[in-house]
Amino acid sequence: MSPPAHPRLLAAYLRPERHRVAGLVGLLVAAMLLPVAGPVLIGRFVDDAAAGRPVSALVRLALAFLAVALAADGLQLLVTWLSVRLAWRVGNRIRGDLAAHALDLELAWHGEHSPGLLIERIDGDIEAVTRFSSTAVLDLLGNAVLLVGVFAVSLFIDWRAGLLLGAAVLVASALMAWLRHVAVPAHDAEREVNGRLYGDLEERLGGLEDLRANGAGHYALHRLHEHSSRWWHAARHASYRGEGAWAAAGSAFSVGSVLTLGLGVFLQRSGQVSLGSVLVLFRFSQLIRQPLERIAEQLSEFQKAAAGIRRAGRLLATRATIVDGPGASLPDGPLAVDIDHVRFAYGDGRTVLHDLDLHLAPGTVLGVVGRTGSGKTTLGRLLLRFWDVTDGCVRVGGVDVRRTTAAELRRRVGVVTQEVELLRASVRDNLTVLGAVPADDDRLIEALGEVGLGPWLAGLPHGLDTVLEGTNTLSAGEAQLLAFARVFLAGPGLVVLDEASSRLDPATEARITAATDRLLSGRTVVVIAHRLATLERVDEILVLDHGRVLEHGSRVDLAADPASRYAALLATSSGPERTPEVAR
Repeated sequence: MSPPAHPRLLAAYLRPERHRVAGLVGLLVAAMLLPVAGPVLIGRFVDDAAAGRPVSALVRLALAFLAVALAADGLQLLVTWLSVRLAWRVGNRIRGDLAAHALDLELAWHGEHSPGLLIERIDGDIEAVTRFSSTAVLDLLGNAVLLVGVFAVSLFIDWRAGLLLGAAVLVASALMAWLRHVAVPAHDAEREVNGRLYGDLEERLGGLEDLRANGAGHYALHRLHEHSSRWWHAARHASYRGEGAWAAAGSAFSVGSVLTLGLGVFLQRSGQVSLGSVLVLFRFSQLIRQPLERIAEQLSEFQKAAAGIRRAGRLLATRATIVDGPGASLPDGPLAVDIDHVRFAYGDGRTVLHDLDLHLAPGTVLGVVGRTGSGKTTLGRLLLRFWDVTDGCVRVGGVDVRRTTAAELRRRVGVVTQEVELLRASVRDNLTVLGAVPADDDRLIEALGEVGLGPWLAGLPHGLDTVLEGTNTLSAGEAQLLAFARVFLAGPGLVVLDEASSRLDPATEARITAATDRLLSGRTVVVIAHRLATLERVDEILVLDHGRVLEHGSRVDLAADPASRYAALLATSSGPERTPEVAR
């Protein structure tokens, strides 16, 4: 699907604000037309003074000029305040929609787009749009209104002077329009390069420990220099094209100002206009300088904003390959799992699972073991429908996961991963995931007590209101237990447990073990096993190798059969620190 044109996209977000926009435009027109009255009053003052009019009349003109100037400044301030509020309100809506849309896209898409790049798309591009809409648009539209007013009054004074000023404005506008057409692609390319720079930087900072440990710091710096060089060349190219508008407007102004002043002198000497009118025309020739220069200066901001909204349109036009089904509900209680002859391949055609066939009764605890790359993680993600199967069918609770919604699936299927993500928010918000899981404080305290975090909560300075500064606030074990508490609160019928306790001390491991025992009770659980201690509590074992089922059966029976793969695994393992991989 081709991305929507950026004017249509921005118009769609402005449509709910159309009444405010109409009022803002009215105030803007008034604010920009008032300065046109100032030179007219000055010209009238000069003519009346030359004609010997009473001082009282001149005072009235001076006071009128002062009132017009103050009113113009007041309206400008009001328009700026209203436009900033409007721009940020619309910009935040676009940010929210972009973030929600990105979250709906499948994992494969996110694998191809770094977090840094997404931050630039969702925040950086829209910040350019907001900055332009809140301030620069006033210069562009407001000064355009001012130029029209100057042209109209100049025509009234003398049609030749008006046409001359109008011609200067048209020439400058044509030059800027052409430069805009030339410069927008350059600014688009600049932001693309900038996004890649931040994306690469984010990845390098995320792996800082590994980079230092392996002496790859020079490589990271080399990559930074490469991206910085590309960004510098792209920014210079965009600047050359964008800043050319300023020079073009200044040239058009200089020529128009000189010609207008010469024409005014000629008309006054021939008796066709008064001295005050010459002064008005001269003031107008000076007055149009600022609008032309401001338009030229803000052209680069307009180009950045146009590139930003265009890229936002491209992101919103990216369609998710995984869409919600018609909305089938999952039953209550433990959920059965049926995987019928499933084959899964990545977008590059590489097959990960081959004809996988698996059936779990409700309440069964399954341990999945296998070498790295055997398909264990893929199996868990198919149950959560992070990916869709290539062939076959995955049913949870007797319902094809493609026939339910993501919200229903997340409600009834929980997951605890190796790497627990904590929000920079309160304990309450971390447990409820910012309110996604409704629960009162008593239930939250109970859930923390169930996983052994009651003493930890009691030691916090503000209890549930204590703000956690991300994952580093807690130890690895405490973060894992907090993730368990989230599952207890949601009460799912199926839990995918990517068990990770290899880095824990014995005391914390005991707490994890106790919490895991509670988690396994009354639920169907798929344990992607990394330690044999977890396997001792499962009902069935599934052994995978290169995406194929090597063995599936009762844990007790397989352990008792010396010819089984699982028995060989137990025999070759010297203790709980051994990684359970399939013996060959």
